[in-house]
Amino acid sequence: MLETLTALVTETVADAAGEWDVAGEIPAGVLRGLGAKGVLCAEAAPEFGGLGLSGTENGALTAHTGTLCSSLRSVMTSQGMAAWTIQRFGDPAQRARHIGRLTGGDLAAVAFSEPGAGSDLAAMTTEIRREGGGIVVDGTKTWITVAGYADLIVVFGRHEGGGAVALVPASAPGVRVTRVPEPLGCRAAGHATVVLDNVRLPEENLLAVAGQPLAMLTTIALTYGRLSVAWGCVGILRACLTAVARHAAQREQFGKPLLGHQLVARHLAELYAAERTATFACERASRSWDSGSPEQVQASVLAKHVAAGNAARGAASAVQVLASAGAAGGHVVERAYRDAKLMEVIEGSNEICQLMLAEHAASSAG
Repeated sequence: MLETLTALVTETVADAAGEWDVAGEIPAGVLRGLGAKGVLCAEAAPEFGGLGLSGTENGALTAHTGTLCSSLRSVMTSQGMAAWTIQRFGDPAQRARHIGRLTGGDLAAVAFSEPGAGSDLAAMTTEIRREGGGIVVDGTKTWITVAGYADLIVVFGRHEGGGAVALVPASAPGVRVTRVPEPLGCRAAGHATVVLDNVRLPEENLLAVAGQPLAMLTTIALTYGRLSVAWGCVGILRACLTAVARHAAQREQFGKPLLGHQLVARHLAELYAAERTATFACERASRSWDSGSPEQVQASVLAKHVAAGNAARGAASAVQVLASAGAAGGHVVERAYRDAKLMEVIEGSNEICQLMLAEHAASSAG
């Protein structure tokens, strides 16, 4: 199945990724078509219309997508995280109804960050409250991936002294979605600000975990997102590695191929080492995920930190080697340079990952 899915993604993207990046949009029909075939949340269980891939298999699919188009990979991360959140926190009726929508072509965003709550999600102020037999959602969410395309927005907020997750239709009265103009990276991923102004919904749109600690809810959801981003960064590294290897072998300067110059060869060697290291970290994290290991949170943070940092440095090296050949808008390494930098910020910045890893190292040392 994995081979069929990677072939489908390759055929769908073809040579359009650069055009999507410049335009800042992936055609909605492309996204809905992939969604209806289960590609965007391939780990979803077959009982909900999903493909039932393991985390390791889905990681391989995510990395492949990342080699072709990080914007599409971002949509895959968002859709998968939405499906996982509903599967993990919803009751049976909510799972059947809403995951089925996501495997049927509807698109979903997951809303964590706010103007005053990015790395510090404990500062979240969005309110989800019960009122009049239903729920009301009030707040503002910023830089929400896929919100520009979404049918459904999975909103994290405060509820009765704890946290909650509400499933908010993007078409509901009181929802306003404004796209981020010309974002640095993943320009076609539908980043947007979402204003939720007294949005009234049925009680059934409140997931069953309402009242649980907010930190627990966000950590569980972000573990999926971090691992998906990490695999996407492996894809970025692979795309850069291929581009650099080809260019260095074909381009001649001072009477010999660039690869014959030791300083250029160093860039290629370091790119290779960066891709291998990131892949190994992601494989370990996916095995932890698939086995349900208590180490899966730490492993996903490590994979995300290693892969994102390696991708940013590797993409910079790729631009250095390709020089003007890789500086044109929409070129694979030009996109990689911008996309990879954004990966060092989202789903936990480098600094947040370092703090979490330091805390884990200290506790492990006893």
